Amino acid sequence: MTLRVVVVTYNSAGVVARCLKSCRDLAVTVVDNFSSDGTGLRVKELRLPNVRLIENTENRGFAAAVNQAVAEAPEDVILLLNPDVELLSSVDPLVEAIDVKGCGIATGRLLGEDGRDQSGFSIRRFPSSMTLALEALGWNRLFPGNSVNRRYRYVGRNWDKEGEVEQPAGAFLAFRRALWRQLGGFDERFRPVWFEDVDFCRRASQTGAMIYYLPIVTARHAGGDSVQRMPWECHVVAWYVSLLKYASKHFRPPGRRGVGVAVAVGSVFRALIFTARRRSIRPVAVYAKVYRLGVQSVFSGTVEGGQQR
Repeated sequence: MTLRVVVVTYNSAGVVARCLKSCRDLAVTVVDNFSSDGTGLRVKELRLPNVRLIENTENRGFAAAVNQAVAEAPEDVILLLNPDVELLSSVDPLVEAIDVKGCGIATGRLLGEDGRDQSGFSIRRFPSSMTLALEALGWNRLFPGNSVNRRYRYVGRNWDKEGEVEQPAGAFLAFRRALWRQLGGFDERFRPVWFEDVDFCRRASQTGAMIYYLPIVTARHAGGDSVQRMPWECHVVAWYVSLLKYASKHFRPPGRRGVGVAVAVGSVFRALIFTARRRSIRPVAVYAKVYRLGVQSVFSGTVEGGQQR
């Protein structure tokens, strides 16, 4: 089986070189989502013959950029890498897992800059309505040891042991191109980012596709490079929009409404907290929008393009 790496960039000029240099022996497509920091120029300056650059004239969002690259890729296996991920080992075992074990999706071990496992991020279980409600309320942050959060983040897992998992992060995700085609690609309604990888893995799992973790394959991940460059207000609203779209798509009405209520209630407390922290009333306006999104989800089941099944 053949492999192509797909890297979606957005204002990633400071990190993309390390990522691409670690992929020197692999075919790579970079899709730049209309960066303003010269990311496209930085990729060109590297003059790497294995890298193809696509420069979009607008920010199409992560899911659309992935679909754009995969649609023209002839390879059998696609490996998604965030631009702040650096490969530390061969990725051949991922291809072998997909080829020999018959996996639909495979992932490796993500390490932070400190060399420690990025537990709680790199692999998670599929979120339940209770999981997302506790996330929206801030409960998982205040009390991370609660049973729902521990199960969701695979707390206590032996990270040296390979095996089936539920939802690897899109930062380091290999999948069959045929599976991508079967699923109709990534859902572009999750825009600009967040939950599109969770949705993709969940839909893949529903087809019976095996999702496999191989700790022998390792990569270093700085974490959140592109999203940290989004304005804070956009960051906040986009995360809640994607969360509510996921709930609308995958949960029954009671679960979806419960998440909507949690978002609305949690936004009130967050508005008060961030107003005090930032000494500004701007968070009130931002979380007022989040509140309206939560209420909208409760009563209509739609969130700016996402719709209830």
